Amino acid sequence: MTRSGRRSTAIRWLKFNLVGGIGIAVQLLTLAVLKAGLHVNYLVATALAVEAAVIHNFLWHERFTWAERPGAGLNRFLKFNLTTGLFSIGGNLALMKLLVDLGHMNYLLANGITITACSVVNFLVSDFFVFAEDGTGIQSM
Repeated sequence: MTRSGRRSTAIRWLKFNLVGGIGIAVQLLTLAVLKAGLHVNYLVATALAVEAAVIHNFLWHERFTWAERPGAGLNRFLKFNLTTGLFSIGGNLALMKLLVDLGHMNYLLANGITITACSVVNFLVSDFFVFAEDGTGIQSM
């Protein structure tokens, strides 16, 4: 990878994390409202909160993080939701179950840990597949 390619990836990683940080707030707020306010089971609330964050993040990644890469539309949204969305929901539910039920950790703290654990994989999948430069779904190295 060239120096400009590394710089571009670093900037994109920063943008990804900025969007993700706001997405974390969306996820935690949604989780708190569903669990504490509406008394929804914490696993159901987690899945719904993650999906709210996935939708939020996709919209911002489309317009900010990967704005220079063409290919907007339903197909890209489905790829994002079926890759990073499913990984985030599955990873969050599995880790939440472990941390809350087995580890007796507070559900909001556990959710923060699970979000962090999923972020690197989500960036790589987004950069090399969902928002790939060539439009085929696979980014060249």
